[in-house]
Amino acid sequence: MSKIQASQALARFKVLDLSRVRAGPNCVRILTDFGADVIRVEPPPGIDPNEAMFAANRGGGDFQNLNRNKRSMTLNLKKPGALDILMRMVKDADVVVENWRPEIKNKLGLDYESLAKVNPRIILASISGFGQEGPLAGRPGFDQIIQGMGGLMSVTGHSGSGPVRAGLAVADMSAGLYAAIGILVALHEREVSGRGQWVHASLLHAQIAMMDFQVARYLNDGDIPVQVGNDHPTSSPMGLFEAADGVFNLGASGEGNWVRMCKLLDRADWLADPEFATETLRVANRARLNALLAEVFKSGTVVHWVDGLNEVGVPAGPVYTVPQLVKDEQVRRLGVIESLVGPEGKAKHYITQPVRLERTPAQVVAQAPGWGEHTEEVLAEHGYSQAEIRRLQADAVV
Repeated sequence: MSKIQASQALARFKVLDLSRVRAGPNCVRILTDFGADVIRVEPPPGIDPNEAMFAANRGGGDFQNLNRNKRSMTLNLKKPGALDILMRMVKDADVVVENWRPEIKNKLGLDYESLAKVNPRIILASISGFGQEGPLAGRPGFDQIIQGMGGLMSVTGHSGSGPVRAGLAVADMSAGLYAAIGILVALHEREVSGRGQWVHASLLHAQIAMMDFQVARYLNDGDIPVQVGNDHPTSSPMGLFEAADGVFNLGASGEGNWVRMCKLLDRADWLADPEFATETLRVANRARLNALLAEVFKSGTVVHWVDGLNEVGVPAGPVYTVPQLVKDEQVRRLGVIESLVGPEGKAKHYITQPVRLERTPAQVVAQAPGWGEHTEEVLAEHGYSQAEIRRLQADAVV
């Protein structure tokens, strides 16, 4: 088959994906969904002792969602001749993405300087746990470790509960997103300079960047963020409230929302209460205000309050489980989920890109590849004869 074409937006670019697990594949997924020709270069089965984490369950939902629209070739970089194959591919590639610890690419001869000698226009994107330099640069980094070191666990959970892990891979996903942004910026800059460059992102820096106002408050105001459960640290009333038949989220921060909510609830006395006169005072007196709201909200259903609040312009919404969210009409209207039927006749389901380009949208057009499914095809594209390919296979290079 020819290259997979998911969109015209990035169709002129070729990407070699050497990454594993989540941050790197998420980065590359953005590029391939917008049309880049992505070749996933991975060790043959049985080479990487950790392959069960990221490569063995090819039909599983996680692998499928992360690696759709990509081609796959196997290459054992520890074998003689493997580096020559990869460097031949680098010659006409635009981007190489890897997420090894920093010293690994240097040992393999895949550092930026080595790649640039072969192709001065190449962009190397390196994603690591702790960055490319510094005392911790050589450490392995998983999302859970970075959530702890990046401060997220200190502000997640209810007061006094102790550190709590967030329920999704925040550091992994954000590092991949930042790396993709860096790649796109580097490609754009290359249009002027004609030269590639080294792009690197770390899970630690990405996690701290995602902490955003929490860290900025401390740096500039000396305000140490703490756990506040389902409440907002600087706004009130903002949080989770219980209705007669379940819970819902309320976002009545800001004077406009506060006034509209009080009028809807017919509570002019709250507007006149000196303890609620400003946002800062409502945060300081949150416990009392939340208790008053709880008494009111238990008199109606979730639908009653969510619809009523939104009708007057106050943000509110139900709290969904995953099965509930995929059935939501707004989620369906946004096209959040796409499905593809594979050769075996079974459908796989994918989360689409959350940014939409009207003329050249991202698409999901191919299921994730089998292990080395396109090895012979890719080698042939790079000038290898059938006899040479058979020899490489016999020598377990591919």
